[in-house]
Amino acid sequence: MLMFTAFQTCCMIEQTVIEGAINEPNSTFTGNGYTSLAILYIAFAVTNWVAPSIISVLGLKISLIVSGVIYALFIASFLKPMTWALYTMSVLLGSSAAVLWTAQGSYLTINSDSATIPITSGIFWALFQTSMLFGNLYVYFTFKGNITVDAESRTTLFSVFTALCVAGVLTITILFCLKDRKEKVESAQSKDQINSVEQDDRSPGPLQALKRSFQLFLTGRMMLLSITFGFTGLTVTFLGGVYGTSVGHSQHFEADAKGLIGICGMFIGVGEILGGALFGLCGKWMRRFGRDPIILFGFLVNITTYYLIFLNLPQMSPIEETHGAVYVHFGYYSKYLAVICGFLAGLGDSSFNTQVYSILGSLYPDDSAPAFALLKFVQSLFAAVGFFYSTVLELQFQLLILVIGTTSATLSFFAVEWSTIKTIRTQTYGNGPTSCH
Repeated sequence: MLMFTAFQTCCMIEQTVIEGAINEPNSTFTGNGYTSLAILYIAFAVTNWVAPSIISVLGLKISLIVSGVIYALFIASFLKPMTWALYTMSVLLGSSAAVLWTAQGSYLTINSDSATIPITSGIFWALFQTSMLFGNLYVYFTFKGNITVDAESRTTLFSVFTALCVAGVLTITILFCLKDRKEKVESAQSKDQINSVEQDDRSPGPLQALKRSFQLFLTGRMMLLSITFGFTGLTVTFLGGVYGTSVGHSQHFEADAKGLIGICGMFIGVGEILGGALFGLCGKWMRRFGRDPIILFGFLVNITTYYLIFLNLPQMSPIEETHGAVYVHFGYYSKYLAVICGFLAGLGDSSFNTQVYSILGSLYPDDSAPAFALLKFVQSLFAAVGFFYSTVLELQFQLLILVIGTTSATLSFFAVEWSTIKTIRTQTYGNGPTSCH
């Protein structure tokens, strides 16, 4: 929450901040926010293949701390924007993010079981997305009434964000003082049992971890899930960079445009938090009825949201400041609609992400690091593609891609979920004519 209060807010405003830095007097800065984020997610995608190997060498806790330090350095680089530093830190952060998220997913799985993983996934997602509230609230009051982001506002903003990121790293360090669930179970066993568990659960070496990642990726189940992973990557692009930039570029919001970036970001966070908390509380219900009703809910919310955004924002808004016409002019209420769309987009996104975490924790309890590395590989690869096309594609084409993506993601998730339920029922009851008895 602390680290991503800084980082997620930074992503939402990065292009707007960079445009302000370029326009400063005597500026030699020539960076591009979309390009920076695209590079970041390419590095993220590539490093995911070796993230399990890195974690097998460093361990989960050291991996989390080292990655967190690099997040703080990335945020600090905006205090004095330099083109070379922007792109260099984007590469380093992308590589660190792969390790951070793989370690986090594995840590979550270790401290859960098949019964609690839906609940812990929801709790994690809700706490994580709380970061969207605080950072964007600060952005709103900082940018309110500003046409551009000046050097003084940028310095104040990123000084606070750097401090928050450092506080997050210090919080991660507290994990060294906590026993993992697996460690507690082992400590309660006899010495012989402990030796047996240590022999069976010994962390695989770097080459074995890499080999296992390739093996998992080539399974039919993981390939189907990869379609869903890919869509969540496209939403990272849209919610993490494009939507806020589009709102800030929409000149029919007048002087409120830049401040609305923060408000929309806050309500994206509210939607994410509400979804995480709600779907976490539905853990017992999901074990009975499956995860597919929540995915279907997320699909319907997404389709509705994309249509409303299509009507409310100018088509050139992701690319440049524009007074362009909108399909339906809602007048004064267009600002409220922009905020409502942010909330709905966050709610739909949480529907997919919480269920992806839940299904991976359930299906791959013994291969959590490779499984979550593959999730982040596909997710970050599609996010990078999304940031590249965001520099040239108008809004309606980006929304069309998201509509196709959410439809494909829903169908592929259904296929895996129904296959999993069928397998469980077959193992439990068998296939004979009297199996229902």
